[in-house]
Amino acid sequence: MGTPSANLVGAGRASFWFTGLLAALVCVAGCKREEAAAPSPAPVAAQKPALDERAETQLTVFAASSLRDAFTALSSTFKAAHPRAEVTFNFAGSQELRAQLEQGAAADVFASADTRHMEALVKASRVLAPVLFAHNEPVVIVARESASTVHALADLPGLERIVLGSPEVPIGRYAQQILDRASTSAALGADFRARVEAKVVSRELNVRQVLAKVSLGEAQAGIVYRSDAQSAKDAVATLTIPPELNVIADYPIAVVADAGHPALARAWLALVTSTDGQRALTEAGFRPASEARP
Repeated sequence: MGTPSANLVGAGRASFWFTGLLAALVCVAGCKREEAAAPSPAPVAAQKPALDERAETQLTVFAASSLRDAFTALSSTFKAAHPRAEVTFNFAGSQELRAQLEQGAAADVFASADTRHMEALVKASRVLAPVLFAHNEPVVIVARESASTVHALADLPGLERIVLGSPEVPIGRYAQQILDRASTSAALGADFRARVEAKVVSRELNVRQVLAKVSLGEAQAGIVYRSDAQSAKDAVATLTIPPELNVIADYPIAVVADAGHPALARAWLALVTSTDGQRALTEAGFRPASEARP
């Protein structure tokens, strides 16, 4: 028979091993319960689609301000053919859009109001193979308050408040070319451009700003595209510029080189150059791409 101290040591060891065994059993049971409670991974079908399955659902179009009405109307036709696609527009002066693209802005399509800015992006490898899709004709617009006294381009020097596009804006450059041609006309005089520019109170960054200034009566006259004048309806009077003095605008369109949604971009170009697209542009005041330039 052992001593009392030995019995106590044996009892302590038994108690230690029993406690350890009990703790292990509790841990195993708890771990099993946690595994049972943990949610199983979602089935593949319930997870978000892979990136390539979602890639062609968003189209971003950078377009000259003068295309706002025509392109907005065409977006309904586009969505009917591509119901999962959302179309986002960025309308601004062609020079602004070019600068944004040169700085890496994300876009799928670029439509310009002149070939100059498009050619710069081609040289910078920012767009692919532009195609001509429309022409546009600059016109003189006159505020209603001045419509009774201004009947032709020749009357512009008699006004006090004229607004034009800034020289880097396509419509501003076209206006300069028109005034230069007018200054070679014996009927208008070599100083015609100088006399008109003496009455210019502001130069705007896109054609819609020129239109707004005249429509609101902040300026008496300006030069815009026929498509913009048409969109203003009765807010302004529209005067045709003599063909021998006028400059017809060419509108090119292209897929952006690093477009995130190239299939939708090509589909937009196909629509714009299709019979339906050309009809919509003509209705908005543009000339079809197939029309010979004067």
